Amino acid sequence: MSHQSPPPGWTPRNPDAPTGHPAPPPAGQRTAPNSERPHTGWRRLAPTWRGVMGCALLLALLLSGALVAGYLLVDIPPANAAATAQSNVYLYSDGTQLAHDGEINRVNVPLSQIPRTAQEAVLAAEDRDFYSERAVDPKAMLRAAWNTLTGKGKQSGSTITQQYVKNYYLGQEQTIKRKVKEFFIAIKLGREKSKDYILEGYLNTSYFGRNAYGIQAAAQAYYNKDVGRLTTAEGAYLATLLNSPSTFDVITHPRSRDRALARWNYVLDGMVKKKWLTETDRAAIRFPEPGKVRAAPGLSGQRGYLVEAIKDYITEHEILDENTLAEGGYRITTTIDRRRQNALVDAVDNHVVSKLDPEQRPVDRFVRAGATSIDPATGKVVAMYGGIDYTKQYVNNATRHDYQVASTFKPFVFASAVQNDSRTQDGRPITPGTLYNGDNKRRVVGTRIPYAPENEGQISYGPIPVTTATDLSVNTVFAQMVVDVGTVKVKRTATALGIPESTPNFTATPAMALGTMQASALDMTQAYATLADHGQYTPYTFLEKITKGDDTVPLPDRTPRQAVSREAADTTTSMLISVVDNGTGTAALAAGHPAAGKTGTAELDRAAWFAAYTPNLVTVVAMMGQDPDTGTPQSLYGALGQARIGGGGYPARIWAQYTKTALEATDPVDFDLDLQPGAASTPPPFAPETPQEPGGPTPGTPLPPDRPGLPTGPRDGQDQQQDEDQDRGRDENQDRGQNQGQDQDQDQDQRQQQGGQTTGGRTAEGGTTGGTVTGGTGGGGWTTGAPGGTGEGPLPRTRTRPPSEYLE
Repeated sequence: MSHQSPPPGWTPRNPDAPTGHPAPPPAGQRTAPNSERPHTGWRRLAPTWRGVMGCALLLALLLSGALVAGYLLVDIPPANAAATAQSNVYLYSDGTQLAHDGEINRVNVPLSQIPRTAQEAVLAAEDRDFYSERAVDPKAMLRAAWNTLTGKGKQSGSTITQQYVKNYYLGQEQTIKRKVKEFFIAIKLGREKSKDYILEGYLNTSYFGRNAYGIQAAAQAYYNKDVGRLTTAEGAYLATLLNSPSTFDVITHPRSRDRALARWNYVLDGMVKKKWLTETDRAAIRFPEPGKVRAAPGLSGQRGYLVEAIKDYITEHEILDENTLAEGGYRITTTIDRRRQNALVDAVDNHVVSKLDPEQRPVDRFVRAGATSIDPATGKVVAMYGGIDYTKQYVNNATRHDYQVASTFKPFVFASAVQNDSRTQDGRPITPGTLYNGDNKRRVVGTRIPYAPENEGQISYGPIPVTTATDLSVNTVFAQMVVDVGTVKVKRTATALGIPESTPNFTATPAMALGTMQASALDMTQAYATLADHGQYTPYTFLEKITKGDDTVPLPDRTPRQAVSREAADTTTSMLISVVDNGTGTAALAAGHPAAGKTGTAELDRAAWFAAYTPNLVTVVAMMGQDPDTGTPQSLYGALGQARIGGGGYPARIWAQYTKTALEATDPVDFDLDLQPGAASTPPPFAPETPQEPGGPTPGTPLPPDRPGLPTGPRDGQDQQQDEDQDRGRDENQDRGQNQGQDQDQDQDQRQQQGGQTTGGRTAEGGTTGGTVTGGTGGGGWTTGAPGGTGEGPLPRTRTRPPSEYLE
């Protein structure tokens, strides 16, 4: 009997092989696909497709069960505590109450009273598919989570339904538990309530800034009208605020105007895309400027400025988001020292506020003042002056970013020179004793950008050491120095010291040396605090502690870092000591403590600064001119009865009174400095005579009309003495393309390199000969001729101080 042959390619069974163990196939012969050969090695750990499918099915069942259980177990709760709202309490550093941020401003209105365009603007801003989508959007939530994890910014991915649930039923805390509850309540609410009900609730519970909850309160806070009268443009702006209420308030945060306008345009464009607004109507819409802030009575005086600055610090440092903070109930202990805060207010009141007389001097309406004081060892902000009264002047003058810092930037240029071991164009190390050409309108060498700035008063100083150029704030010296160091390096140093890189007009050009950037007084105090602490940067803070009930909110890490070398910081300090002892900041000597500082006065006298420090306290004071009606910067010529307002006048006097009081319980402390090689051997200061520029002003004659708006009326001897005592000049921060004197200046440079001589008060390395000076004393810094007479022939070279109106 014949046996059927096995199929081709299959190995015959070996009858001698043990049962269950098939014989191995001959070499080159494949095995059956369904062979029961066991897995070996790593294959033993790999799951089979059956296992994968089983796990997926089990996971799906568990997830479905969890969703069903969550839906059944999570009920829609009553309104949260935020619906009745608590206030936040702000405390001084000693625990006494500074302020509370007022009761919650909330007025509910039915959806029928809210204009359709305002509703559509909110939908265009927050959830354009609200009426057609489900209560939750898992894809959007996953996408938002991924974008947050990958560093593309925090995104909620929440629908309007979810946001309403968070606002009204839950809270703003960022926890998984809250997100899970929000998810299930939103699903249940979406099934039980209409879309109109949910939108109405959302519009009545959302926070719009200015302590306004709900769109009715927001309409009153921003436009002083009921919600039913909102225009399309106004409704779009209120919708814009939902994204970031404080940031997009163009009145309290003018530097964010561009971002706010971009968001506002985004909202209107979204309305067009959804066909809620025609292209023609969209093109006709103009930005609706919101009204002034009407602060709560409890935030009058300095309290409102402090509370707003602290709120901004909390949100900008992501300690709490704005909605969470607005929910209230937090007890916030600040770093503000009550005694020093009062001392700062008293100093500004004594020297400025009490002297204002807007009825007799209309320019006094423009006067603004701001100041910040920091402990350099800890970075704690101990005092801040924001303005005359938060309920009257709502913009904080200590944190605003729309005025040039002028010559207070110059120390950063020198600090960068030491930090980078920089040299002049001819290879000499830059030290306090390095000689620079200080002639007026001297063309800067080494840059392709034509730049020949003016010195204050058009004075030419000739060769002048850096220390003296700092004392007298000689523009041409620092314009050349910033190029010698490198503008990019100088910007890097200023940023390391504490100036935010996002500061307006903070560009790496030669003009930056004269302070064209627009940093706040707070930013400048931070940077000077780094110099005061020997180059160690400690981030400033307003906070000691934040608690809510039994919970303590974690604060950001503020570990100090070395921003510049101690040698760079201390050598800069040594020059700033000279500014106080011998230069434009002598008014600060009244503090009775060793001090280092720098004056600065912005273009057209629109701002005057004094930034100075003792070893244990740093304070920056600024005066600014602003039209209270239009908000535009204005010159301060004639303010407080003075022809000029310079950094060495009122700002320095405020600084001196405040510092004397703030440190009255401590003994004067000398600076402990570690200087760069050669820095100790600096030339002596200018003698204290008061010479005149040839052909310049004398008592009783008009000031030179070389600046727009400069008063030209006669001044009596008393006014002249007041000017000499108070005004220490200013900077003209001008970035001119070409000027008519370039060829002449270049020729003079060549003569000086050859040891040549000039006449008429302009000098060369070799000295000054001939030249007569009329009208009294010599002019221009390094002069010939004896005071009170006429110089004839060679005379000993004398260093003299220019007239006070030509100094800061």
